[in-house]
Amino acid sequence: MAPKVLVSDKLSETAVQIFRDRGIDVTFDPSLGKDKEKLAEVIDQYDGLAIRSATKVTEKLLERATNLKVVGRAGIGTDNVDKAAASKKGVIVMNTPYGNMITTAEHAIALMFAVARQIPEADASTQAGKWEKSRFMGVELTGKTLGVIGAGNIGGIVCQKAVGLGMKVVAYDPFLSEERATELRIRKVELDELLAKADVITLHVPLTDQTKNILSRQNLEKTKKGVRIVNCARGGLVDEAALADLLKSGHVAGAGFDVFETEPATDSPLFGLPNVVCTPHLGASTTEAQENVALQVAEQMSDYLLTGAVTNALNMPSVTAEEAKVMGPWLRLADHLGAFVGQLTEEAVDSIEIVYNGIVADMNLDALNCGVIAGLMKSVNPDVNMVSAPVIARERGIEISTTRQDKSGVFDGYIKVIVKTAQRERSIAGTVFSDGKPRFIQIKGINIDAEVGAHMLYTTNEDVPGIIGALGQTMGEKGVNIANFTLGRSDRGKDAIALLYLDDQPPAEALDALRETGLFQSVAPLRFEAA
Repeated sequence: MAPKVLVSDKLSETAVQIFRDRGIDVTFDPSLGKDKEKLAEVIDQYDGLAIRSATKVTEKLLERATNLKVVGRAGIGTDNVDKAAASKKGVIVMNTPYGNMITTAEHAIALMFAVARQIPEADASTQAGKWEKSRFMGVELTGKTLGVIGAGNIGGIVCQKAVGLGMKVVAYDPFLSEERATELRIRKVELDELLAKADVITLHVPLTDQTKNILSRQNLEKTKKGVRIVNCARGGLVDEAALADLLKSGHVAGAGFDVFETEPATDSPLFGLPNVVCTPHLGASTTEAQENVALQVAEQMSDYLLTGAVTNALNMPSVTAEEAKVMGPWLRLADHLGAFVGQLTEEAVDSIEIVYNGIVADMNLDALNCGVIAGLMKSVNPDVNMVSAPVIARERGIEISTTRQDKSGVFDGYIKVIVKTAQRERSIAGTVFSDGKPRFIQIKGINIDAEVGAHMLYTTNEDVPGIIGALGQTMGEKGVNIANFTLGRSDRGKDAIALLYLDDQPPAEALDALRETGLFQSVAPLRFEAA
């Protein structure tokens, strides 16, 4: 059955057609974005939800979205999506951070010019029949120092355009490398230096706990007298009341704001002040940008629903279509390894160590980690997936560590999972053969060669005669057919293990009968999802 996608906000017809052309059953009903009751009534029918800003994806809506797998936001901001609730629900949240980069950067530059030359006020005065030429004395941007807070995708474009205008550019961004700064022809500085030296400050960071009120009253008071502030990023980055006070005092010469702490902004301390230019969140409002983000979200959601490729996800590692093809068998192996240990572990898990050896060490380990954790967590929550599993692990205080190793041994690559609890340590390793099938190659340090079956039985025992006979006789007496089995031991007379492939899940009485023989240290039925 084809995946079903609901488009609940205005999206271009070309983007809607992309879903259809990719074989997806799409419903285009922009009215639902403004009618939360109707949206809640139908959301359980859909695998994907494509939105802009009108639709509010709340925890309450997600509770009704029993089949939802992905939410795609045509645009950067996802303030209208409860990402924590989506992650717990196992729903991927995507955005389109690149479709409106140029548009937003250009709007920031436009506001810089508008504030520097007081263009809106001069326009209003002139059109009112006044000729107040001496009133509007502006400043040149050439030669001035621009302070850019956040030099990522959009901020980087602003830096390039500002350098092209002959401005000196300093940037505060903890993630900006010296190499990238050199490439942009800018200088990386700490925030206090930026505040002290910049003639114009522009913000290009998301709103997080770390960036909220980054231009607080205290920081605004550190700025150079006559500074101009531009914000096309997110409301809440600047203390608007403090900025209004500093504008009135003359310390700040002007401001250009496209975003506000409360939107729609029907009132603000900045409204009505001289040399303050305000626009109603127009950063992404160009024909080109709206089309770009719509097409981008349609492609991303289609790729995920049809191939498993994850692009621009905010709550899961991205996996390209090419990676998905190569990593598919390894992701299945990661899930199986986690599931194996998870089904054996009844006590609380303290830590999970994942070792990647050989060719797999060069793959997308963040995604593979999610696969291992999801497999392990399914034993206690069948609805868990690669999105929700890491969230659950963090909530439980489980420590996750990853190790990369060069190729060692006979296999081109393998994954080993070591799980520690307060009582014990368990380990299992596996690889993927050329046929694409995952295989277990080591359990609790004992080498083994075992395919993964839907229904399996795992036993541990001392290496003594009679084990195979006891397994066969007991299973036969209880009507359980053994399709195949694999044995392994650490050494003669030492620890030994057995993996039985069964046609069906064994009944409880068969397991009890095996335990009653006294031959087995553990008897555990295992189930694995089909590839």
